[in-house]
Amino acid sequence: SDLLRSGQRERVLHLHQTPQGEAYVNIELSPLRDGDGHIAYFIEKVEPLAVAKGLAHAQGLVGRAPVFRRMLEMVARVAPSEATVLLLGESGTGKELVAKAIHDASRRADKPFVAIDCSGLTETLFESELFGHERGAFTGAVVRRTGLVEAASGGTLFLDEVGDLPLATQVKILRALQEREINRVGSRAPIPVDVRFIAATNVNLEDAVRAGRYREDLYYRLNVAKLDLP
Repeated sequence: SDLLRSGQRERVLHLHQTPQGEAYVNIELSPLRDGDGHIAYFIEKVEPLAVAKGLAHAQGLVGRAPVFRRMLEMVARVAPSEATVLLLGESGTGKELVAKAIHDASRRADKPFVAIDCSGLTETLFESELFGHERGAFTGAVVRRTGLVEAASGGTLFLDEVGDLPLATQVKILRALQEREINRVGSRAPIPVDVRFIAATNVNLEDAVRAGRYREDLYYRLNVAKLDLP
């Protein structure tokens, strides 16, 4: 009915019954017009959304509620792009599962998915974990270490609890997003970054920006596509 009203291509997410159980599929309908400009036929494209199912299974996203379907529609919409995604939700809402689903439905699915918890790490340790370090960069750095950004090369880096980052570290994340390059701790040589960033937080970042606890420019870099998790 939406297609008949708009006369344009429409997409919808359906829960289908299959011999293997319930499965979500993306359905795309496109109109074909006759010589008079009237809609004569429809082309239907059906594409499985393999990252989610309707009923419980071994792994992945599980749900049937309308709010869950709306979230899946957003996952299916943002996954094919290279846009940075910000996931908002309380602890326990499955933010890492959703991040992994976005990765699995993207063009980077065959590349690494690397997650880091931004809370509970000191500024120095977080920088070393994320960007790596050179030998001798600090006490205990006896060998060069590759950071998680490099480990995720070609794939997706998931920054969990990104709202807990201290201001000094926020600057370094912002540079990686803007310039698409990093520096290992103890090195000035830039390293190109080929990763897709997905961030998640249970912090109200808009309030944190107003309070001066979060950089406004970083917030807008992270908030290119936003998903509220049920």
